[in-house]
Amino acid sequence: MTRLLTLLCLFTVLIACKTETKEQTTNSETVSEEKKELTIAEKIAQAHGLDYWKSVNEIQFTFNVDRGENHFERSWTWNPKTDDVRLASEKDTINFNRKSIDSLSLNTDKGFINDKYWLLVPFQLVWDQGTTISEPIKELAPISKIEMNKITLLYGNEGGYTPGDAYDIYYDTNFMIKEWVFREGNSEAPSMTTTFENYQDFNGLKIAKDHKMTDGNFNLYFSNIKVK
Repeated sequence: MTRLLTLLCLFTVLIACKTETKEQTTNSETVSEEKKELTIAEKIAQAHGLDYWKSVNEIQFTFNVDRGENHFERSWTWNPKTDDVRLASEKDTINFNRKSIDSLSLNTDKGFINDKYWLLVPFQLVWDQGTTISEPIKELAPISKIEMNKITLLYGNEGGYTPGDAYDIYYDTNFMIKEWVFREGNSEAPSMTTTFENYQDFNGLKIAKDHKMTDGNFNLYFSNIKVK
């Protein structure tokens, strides 16, 4: 599924017992669910506002990349309940539904998946199938050099647009993502390392608007965010 293929191409150009009684069983299951320990992925997603996602009917955002003097942007409107998507760019406006992707909408959907992934990666941790998430360890974050918690998210070798990719995700004691390393095809060497910063709250969703590199000449950021 991953989502950075379009961005990397852009950089190249510019860039879920025993039964006693029914009532007793139900009560037992309820208690069990209440005591169930959340996974690290669930804790991260909840820290970023996952509980509010069920109320989202529409989300709008503009995906921007500044690298040197070059600027790239595209704007999206997505209804997650129906999976209707609209792309608005300088060249065109395209409407499609993700439940019926065809040859005409395929490339547009690749761009949407990439941009949505950057925007909502804390939720993708629990949404995406066919992934493996490592146990957390303590490690110095690559940009800030501050000790943080780290997990590695690995995608399977089948399915999605760019299978087999890996992400090293660094998060703080509040389970907020602060940095990540993208490793294309689970390579040992980093393909891209950026921050997660300028968090803002959009109807309960905590979204990092800026993703910067160490050289200071790159900023991937979001503008015109609206959550309805």
